[in-house]
Amino acid sequence: MPTHGDPYRPVPYRPERIPADESLSRAAQLRARMDERRTVRQFAPDPVPLEAVRSAIACAATAPSGAHQQPWTFVLVRDPEIRRRIREAAEEEERVSYDGRLGEEWLAALRPLGTDEVKTHLTDAPALVVVFQQRYWLGEDGTKRKHYYVDESVGIAVGMLLTALHLSGLAALVHTPSPMRFLSEVLDRPANEKAFAVVPVGYPAADCQVPDLVRKTLDQVMVEI
Repeated sequence: MPTHGDPYRPVPYRPERIPADESLSRAAQLRARMDERRTVRQFAPDPVPLEAVRSAIACAATAPSGAHQQPWTFVLVRDPEIRRRIREAAEEEERVSYDGRLGEEWLAALRPLGTDEVKTHLTDAPALVVVFQQRYWLGEDGTKRKHYYVDESVGIAVGMLLTALHLSGLAALVHTPSPMRFLSEVLDRPANEKAFAVVPVGYPAADCQVPDLVRKTLDQVMVEI
C-alpha cells in the first residue's frame, strides 16, 4: 500500500551472496536471453497462460518507485469487444498523427520500422496490459495526496514487465497512441489515473516479421569512469 504518512520502519536485508563465477554465468545467460527480445506487431490468436501474464505484472509491481508510492495500475484486458473498442479509438488517433500531427521528422524516423495507423496487434493479441500511472493517491473519501516521480517509476515498471514477459516466453510491444484519454473512458478508470502505455501480449504469428535492426554495442552505450 502507499506509505502516505507511515513511520519509517527499517527491517534487516540479508540476501544470499552468490559466488562470482555463478553471478557471471547468470549475467551472461540473462544478457543472451534479453538480446533475443524483439518488439512484435504480428500476433497469433492462440491463448496465452494467464498465470504467466499475471506473474509478469506482479514482477513489474516490484519496481522501485518514488517514496514507495507504487503509482501504477495494470489493467489486463482479454474481452474481445473491449479490445476492439480500444483498437478503433487508437486507430482514429493514429490516423490523425500519421496524417501530419506527428511532424515530418518523427514520421521519417518511423518509416524504417514500417509502422502505420493500422494497429492489428490490439485485436490479434489475446491479451492487452494497459498501464496507468496514478498522478495522485485518491482515498475513498475523496482525499488526494500527490505522488512523486510518477513517470520515472511507471517507466521502470513497464521495462520490468517487458522483461518478465519475454523471459516467460511471451512476446509484447509498447504501444503509446497519443493522446490516450480514450483508454480511461473505455476502461472506466478513476480521475487520478492517466494512461501510460498499452502492451499487447501473445505469441508471434507464424508469418511474423520484425525489422532487421542492429542494437548498439556495449561500448556505444556505456561509459566507465
